[in-house]
Amino acid sequence: MFQQQVLHSASTFSKCIIPYDHKLAPLIIRNNLFSLIPDGIEHIYVAGIGSSLINGDSLGPFVGTLLHDMYPNHLTVFGSLQFPLDAQNFVPTLSGFSLPANSFVIAIDSVLGPKKHVNSIVIQEGSLLPGEGLGQNLPPIGDCSVMGVVLEDNPALESALFYTNLHLIYTMASTIARSISLTVRQYFHYPSDQPILSSG
Repeated sequence: MFQQQVLHSASTFSKCIIPYDHKLAPLIIRNNLFSLIPDGIEHIYVAGIGSSLINGDSLGPFVGTLLHDMYPNHLTVFGSLQFPLDAQNFVPTLSGFSLPANSFVIAIDSVLGPKKHVNSIVIQEGSLLPGEGLGQNLPPIGDCSVMGVVLEDNPALESALFYTNLHLIYTMASTIARSISLTVRQYFHYPSDQPILSSG
């Protein structure tokens, strides 16, 4: 399993928390992401962290798949359902790649959190620590992070990650992917009729 634990401190959720099925979620998330990207960024990277073998941990790979090849000149995705960015290949994949100057990294991960935040999407400035909740010592990643709170932070529920409702995961992923796509489209001044998600 490859799961980052959402801490219970208020600061973790200081940026933005929104229900995954909120009608305006893509626009709200886009606005928050857009506000975090500095002027002068030339390329955005998305790190879709997680495993395609565990339902509750597949949020990042789903997002990566939906964004694949959308904006080849301005957006690069690491982690998809076909090529997950999981605990086994996280360090080898990223250590062999040097980000160019004027890059911005958005890290995507499914997380555990307080019961009141389950089924929410959290946007946070700064990096996340993949696998922290399971004691894995992996390097931080991201200039900002978008996290889907898929389960309550409760050790008794850990095995439930395997059986998390895929409709929830896919809906969260679609919302996040749309938000990122809208952000890229706006930031780099693509036309308004530019497709938002990959067709496959």
